[in-house]
Amino acid sequence: MAHIDDPETQKANRNFIETSMREPMLARDHEHELACRWREGGDERALHDLVRSHTRLVVANATRLRNYGLPMGDLVQEGNVGLMQAAARFEPERGVRFSTYAAWWIRSAMQDYILRNWSIVRTGTTAAQKALFFNLRRLRARIEGAELNGVLTPEGRAKIAETLSVDENEVQAMELRLSGADQSLNAPLSEDGEGEWQDVLADGRPSPEDVVIGMRDGATRSRWLAEALGELTPRERAIIAERRLRDDGATLERLGRALGVSKERVRQLEHRALTKLRESMLRRAEHHTDLLLEA
Repeated sequence: MAHIDDPETQKANRNFIETSMREPMLARDHEHELACRWREGGDERALHDLVRSHTRLVVANATRLRNYGLPMGDLVQEGNVGLMQAAARFEPERGVRFSTYAAWWIRSAMQDYILRNWSIVRTGTTAAQKALFFNLRRLRARIEGAELNGVLTPEGRAKIAETLSVDENEVQAMELRLSGADQSLNAPLSEDGEGEWQDVLADGRPSPEDVVIGMRDGATRSRWLAEALGELTPRERAIIAERRLRDDGATLERLGRALGVSKERVRQLEHRALTKLRESMLRRAEHHTDLLLEA
């Protein structure tokens, strides 16, 4: 949905546009002179004259991009920032007209603003997404037979992907993204205002009953494990504690030196201890699944 400015804002926008269109176009020599005075001598008056004479470029770009539903005045302001950035970086000795150089900065500033504010969900984070965002609608309109019942055909999607040198999956994802605007979860479900969309969202968190059951089952498994560990020999229990019950488990070699045996012997003792633990736990559980943690 397009943004509609209040009357005062509309009046201010019209005044700026009219003033911009009345600014005289600069001849190449005069433009070069102003740019040199600013770049070499820091002449702010020259900078102002150079920038003001090109504000019509800002208005032209803002007009082309106004269909994205954002305030015209904001687009103009962003374009003005881009215009001033261009003036600060312009190198007149390269022989390029300032309008050619500034157009890129103006358009880039406006496009970045649109991508940041078109949706609360970040859009256009890659070069491919940015190209699709600003060109997909135009290309759809140009390609004959690209749509079927309002949806891109596989052939149309492939043609757009080829034109923009992007993946077809990117085209499909952007098509879906542009097909629907942001919706508030507090929007009413119906015209009578009864209920909101958030009321019908499923809660994926565990219910209070599931939480209590999980805590009880966890406590039971902990008790079973403590009883099973009590059935091990002191040396087996030490190996399990060092190898399995620590975040940074000890190596077989280090445990072997501490116990005065080879690391192969430690491995054998560990295997025997794990077998005892498994058998002890299974004796206590009615079903094997009682030992599994919930996903």
